[in-house]
Amino acid sequence: MIKKIVVSLTVLLGFSAVAQEATSSPYSFYGLGISRDKGTMENRAMGGMSVLADSIHLNFQNPAFYSNIKLTTFTVAGNLNITNFESGKDTEDARRVTLDYLAVGLPMGKFSAGFGLMPYTSVGYKITRPGTEADPVERRYNGTGGINKVFAGGAYEITKNFSVGAEFAYYFGKIETTSLYRDLEVQLGTRELNNSVASGIGFTFGANYMTKIGDKYHLMASATFAPEHNVALGNDRNIGTVAFYVNGSYNVTASEDIDVADTDIKMPTKYSFGVGFGEEKKWMVGTEVTFRQSDKQANRLLDITEAEFQNAIKWSIGGYYIPDYDSFTSYFNKVVYRAGYRFEDTGLVLNGESITERAVTFGIGLPLGGTFSNINISAEIGKRGTTYAGLVHESYTNIGIALSLNDRWFVKRKYD
Repeated sequence: MIKKIVVSLTVLLGFSAVAQEATSSPYSFYGLGISRDKGTMENRAMGGMSVLADSIHLNFQNPAFYSNIKLTTFTVAGNLNITNFESGKDTEDARRVTLDYLAVGLPMGKFSAGFGLMPYTSVGYKITRPGTEADPVERRYNGTGGINKVFAGGAYEITKNFSVGAEFAYYFGKIETTSLYRDLEVQLGTRELNNSVASGIGFTFGANYMTKIGDKYHLMASATFAPEHNVALGNDRNIGTVAFYVNGSYNVTASEDIDVADTDIKMPTKYSFGVGFGEEKKWMVGTEVTFRQSDKQANRLLDITEAEFQNAIKWSIGGYYIPDYDSFTSYFNKVVYRAGYRFEDTGLVLNGESITERAVTFGIGLPLGGTFSNINISAEIGKRGTTYAGLVHESYTNIGIALSLNDRWFVKRKYD
């Protein structure tokens, strides 16, 4: 298993070194981009709800859950995103395939630890606004990049039913945006290139409680708290004069670097609460709410003023069902079936319209014969934004697949 972890880590680090264009949403223009911090595929299949403490799956939305893993666990995941955009009478489609996360959990008695790498936000858009008779300026906006997150955390089992945990995260990445302006009545146009290099640290604290009710039912509750922290952005800007060709491409004929202030984006305080009820290894239903306080300065560049940021809230509800965990006669009786629903007010307000997001989710967990390892597949069908006030409505489908490998480490030899 160690060899598999090393190989997969090398592959993922190679991908993270190259900016993945993991989103095509025009809403990724604002702030640090579209959030990718949505938990594991198992959580996503249940609407993003993460109150379940699992012994063979990682759950890095709450660091207290590390205390529940019983085997060394390695997980890696990828995602296919298919999006349809609608703005007035125009429609467009886009597809993106990306690696999503890689993480390792290590049980060590009452103390357990975990670490990993995942995308935190993504920027990726291509927008064209043709010139008109009233306004002959054609505008093109492109953006790529995003912020990655390296994390390491630990949890301690205070009692059999109660555990606490903490996580340290380092944020890094680069965002590049290009704006082109072309007056159809003028031979030359203007290109503005902005680069932002990000770095910062943050912490998350969590708690998890589970108790038995009667002979077979369990009640569980969880909470997390992430205090406000800064992400520093080193910004630079280049202005150029460009000549356009007939096919729409262009060539920079002259350029000049422009001084632009570096910025500190305050990542606001975030906290969550969740409860669940069910029968262990049989079924569970739960709900979770996540709050994120507003940030008055959440844009990369100080001269972006059309966006407003308010308090954000996310509701998740979901659960799972296993027909027969110990079945010896039917493989499909051991399959985990998951489903859920998620609603989110993102906190972003454009032209007076709050940008919301909603999705239905479902998925399955496929055990790998003779082991505790498994493959988890999730599907998310959702909508974001609106066509009102000149904005864009997005209909998207996310299909994710994760491999979870489990093994036993740190076992004392009885014989030499």
